[in-house]
Amino acid sequence: MAGDAELHCTFHGIGVSAGTAVGPLVVVTPPPKAPADEAPTTDAAAASATVHQVLDDVAKGLDARAASAAEHAKPILEAGAMMARDPGLAMGIDTQLQKGLGVATAVTAAVEEYCAMFESLGGYMAERVTDLRDVRDRAVARLLGQPEPGVPSLTVPSILAAHDLAPAETATLTAETCLGIITEAGGPTSHTAILASQLAIPAVVQAVGILGIPAETTVAIDGGVGEITVNPTAQEIELLAERKRRRAAALAGGTGNGATKDGYPVALLANIGTADDARKAAKQPVEGVGLFRTEFLFLDRDTMPTVEEQTATYTEVFQAFGTRRVVVRTLDAGADKPLKFADLGPEENPALGRRGIRLGMIRTDVLDAQLEALAAAYKATGADVRVMAPMIATQAEATWFADKVRALGLPKVGVMIEVPAAAIRSKGILYHVDFASLGTNDLQQYTMAADRMQGELAALLNPWEPALLDVVALACEGGAAMGKPVGVCGEAAGDPGLALVLAGLGVSSLSMAPGKVPAVRTALGLHTLTQCQQMAAAARAGTNATEAKAAVMAMADPVLADLV
Repeated sequence: MAGDAELHCTFHGIGVSAGTAVGPLVVVTPPPKAPADEAPTTDAAAASATVHQVLDDVAKGLDARAASAAEHAKPILEAGAMMARDPGLAMGIDTQLQKGLGVATAVTAAVEEYCAMFESLGGYMAERVTDLRDVRDRAVARLLGQPEPGVPSLTVPSILAAHDLAPAETATLTAETCLGIITEAGGPTSHTAILASQLAIPAVVQAVGILGIPAETTVAIDGGVGEITVNPTAQEIELLAERKRRRAAALAGGTGNGATKDGYPVALLANIGTADDARKAAKQPVEGVGLFRTEFLFLDRDTMPTVEEQTATYTEVFQAFGTRRVVVRTLDAGADKPLKFADLGPEENPALGRRGIRLGMIRTDVLDAQLEALAAAYKATGADVRVMAPMIATQAEATWFADKVRALGLPKVGVMIEVPAAAIRSKGILYHVDFASLGTNDLQQYTMAADRMQGELAALLNPWEPALLDVVALACEGGAAMGKPVGVCGEAAGDPGLALVLAGLGVSSLSMAPGKVPAVRTALGLHTLTQCQQMAAAARAGTNATEAKAAVMAMADPVLADLV
């Protein structure tokens, strides 16, 4: 084996993409930093011209990569290029140069100011911080005359280790050359975690200390349990290979609609964000779409998309799925995803501010145009369209939204339950609508008072947390009382073990990245509804996430261990 044969140890992190692999470690070199003794700027105008040219070069480089990238990577690389061209960032750098800071130091300072602002906004904007710092690193490297940082060319299949990976880097990886991903930072809902899962690359985040392992050392990764073994023994490699074989065997031949062993139906749906996502997901064995995130039509625009533009996109998505359901979430934007054409101004605590339905109730013109477009696309296709509103907290909000949707002739109206108040009062809210979908990512961060973008709080954001399961149970009880279906469209839906718990709590559908569907389908098919209910009770009886998961795994079919 490569590396120090005497070094044999195990690292533990958070498994975010299931699968196993063994291979040589490739360590992503940390990007260059602005020198502490960088010479000050004496000619701000000349320095500004230099930096602006460098930012343009960075943008062109990302555009060039996007032109030859796979379809899923194009929008990510293009978003990075857009940030490099952001006039606000350029102005911030100019301000730092006018203070006399050196060029690399000025870029670093301006980007960090932007990052602090984005992090305070939370949600989608906080997720853009990694893109911003990637632009910073590329610009600083060019200013210092060094090569741009990033993933080195993987000449042989390898396992990648980094402090964190920018979306622009993760998006260009392939399962053929990247056997696994290990990062010291990140969390369960980070961009790296989501993309790795979509690409079927085993991944572990929060593996602190992994960068201390020499490059070329052989490592084994288990993305299901979050374990990395350095210089594994022949026996450990064989055990991992055996687990891989068992997983493949368990997943083989799994088709059809989702259901428990005794036939209790649990619809398995896809999460999508664009028409391209829809075309790809429609080719997969999924029962429809459980979450169509429509905000990507609105973000990074100076003007609102027209009704005609929206209608064309919605029609394309509905046609892709034919008679299968498509659950559409209306625009989830606002303080945490500010729109240039609908900015309500700064807020003290944006994550708890005027976002989702709250923005829609203020800017009714934006919501009305979206609903008009959805109604037109529905009439043109006759599809099974179901429209739901984000961030519902009260019955009054649910009623207001339902009246609007029904007035346009759309067949089914629902709500997102991502605020604990909506779960607690789900019976009353569901009286006014046809269905609900639990957004477990937001529901958990509000339940635990822990920002889901802050990797240091990952322990509080484990979806196995019994407190979250209690809140989900409350929502399901309201659904059962009103005879209305309650689904899940957060990341929790794609965990095969947690899917059993959710089914046991009364969830009727699970929506996830399409690549996660086979494992969830297999897990459900191995257990009866009664078993799922018993597992749900055991998980809720735990005092923490670790206990909850352990209790379920102990009760489950042994095959489940090879699926997670």
